[in-house]
Amino acid sequence: MSQANGLDRPKTKAVVITTAATLMILAAIGAGAQPALAAASPAGPAAAGAAGTVDWYVAPDGTVDYEHSAALAYAFLDDRVDEYCSADGMCLPRSYQGGFFTTPDWDFTSSFLYDDALIVMAYAARGLPDDIRRAQSIGDALLFVQQNDPDFSDGRTRASYQPASLRAGAVEIGSSASNTGNQAWVGMALARLFDVTGERKYLDGALRLADWIQQNTADTEHAPFGYTGGQDADGNPFTFKSTEHNIDVAAFFTQMSALTRDAVWADRAAVAAGFVAAMQTEDGHLWTGTHPDGVSTNYYPIPEDPQTWSYLATLDDRYASALAWTVENLHATDGPYAGPAFSSADVSKVWFEGSGQLALALRTRDSAGDADYTQSILASAELAQRQAANGDGRGIVASSSDGLDTGFGDLYYSSLHTGATAWYLLAVTGYNPFRLAVDPETPTVPSPEGEGEGVAPIADASGDVLAESGSEAPVVAIGVAGLALLVGASLLRRRHAAR
Repeated sequence: MSQANGLDRPKTKAVVITTAATLMILAAIGAGAQPALAAASPAGPAAAGAAGTVDWYVAPDGTVDYEHSAALAYAFLDDRVDEYCSADGMCLPRSYQGGFFTTPDWDFTSSFLYDDALIVMAYAARGLPDDIRRAQSIGDALLFVQQNDPDFSDGRTRASYQPASLRAGAVEIGSSASNTGNQAWVGMALARLFDVTGERKYLDGALRLADWIQQNTADTEHAPFGYTGGQDADGNPFTFKSTEHNIDVAAFFTQMSALTRDAVWADRAAVAAGFVAAMQTEDGHLWTGTHPDGVSTNYYPIPEDPQTWSYLATLDDRYASALAWTVENLHATDGPYAGPAFSSADVSKVWFEGSGQLALALRTRDSAGDADYTQSILASAELAQRQAANGDGRGIVASSSDGLDTGFGDLYYSSLHTGATAWYLLAVTGYNPFRLAVDPETPTVPSPEGEGEGVAPIADASGDVLAESGSEAPVVAIGVAGLALLVGASLLRRRHAAR
């Protein structure tokens, strides 16, 4: 974890949202929410994309069989999940393997919970019975480490754990920080498991994480308001605000509102979404957050993930320009590989986790030119699957070659990575991890003044309102950010790359 020590740059103009627009946004967020528990998806994994309903990516030129490629990638994840399990079936997969992370004298086996959350999402995307079983084995391990933290009993999780400790029924922490974005991703994974299985224990764990985020990171005193970065190993606060984290929080709290039917989570999601809107510049891209004062702007470096996640989490056209900015400014070419870099700090190597993110966002947007670029970066990731240094023909490596500089004090290596593999699978299955498959309480989203009565949510034959993953149906809370906020930027990021 490293401080983003960027240089001062001229500040962009503040994002101004009119009072009328703010009222519309808050109306959309709060309408219809009741403090009663929503039913889990009655169709189980089918509602989230079970076998036979997956929106497999098809190469326009027919050169790559992505279903076959995905089968290999799933086999890689299966082996990683099954490698470190307890006697009662809890599993935590190592995040990285091979190359830099595996030598005759050292084997790095840490399991980063952000990666684990992505694996849960990837399994939900395909939805086979063994996929859901493995997703639950991870979810049960997430609950175990949450409930058995050696230092705190407040519902937090840590950045990473040593997975072999599960075999002894113990919790051994790897990276001990409790970053806000990580809490939200673990929460979204548990929310997904509740939505797919109906098992209340997953929702209870997600709510503990949501409460921890609210109680420990909410900042409505220092504009732009939002959520700060979490806490270090000793419980000392990270006082920066991260755009990425606030995207995660907005999406997570929106899911909590949908699943619990408690409007307070929608109100809290609106605060995080407002921070994200305040970070957008005139040319469309998003800054990274704020300095530790929670107010002042830090302009360097500019990472890829807030650009893609802002669109995936909201499906709001205002963030479509961030995708265009990413294609134009973060494209990297490294030998036979092409795709986005991690950030503006180093565009000499491809960050394959970002390739999956950007491909999924462009598939979802489906504007002119998106198909060609999507094909190019997915074909490059599939090529890396087959022939990258330190690969195994199944998983996806983290970067096209060793030493990709994030600009935040971390490096990525050409080593097999569960997170990059999971994002690749999310892209080829067309599965959006920020959005629940079923949202029974999605309200009507008001139209701008003078343009009719609004867009009615989509409903199935039973009348239940649906917001399918990757669809353009409106989802409560984060579609449009509300509140007039000051612009700031930078952050101490939640970044799990090992040093």
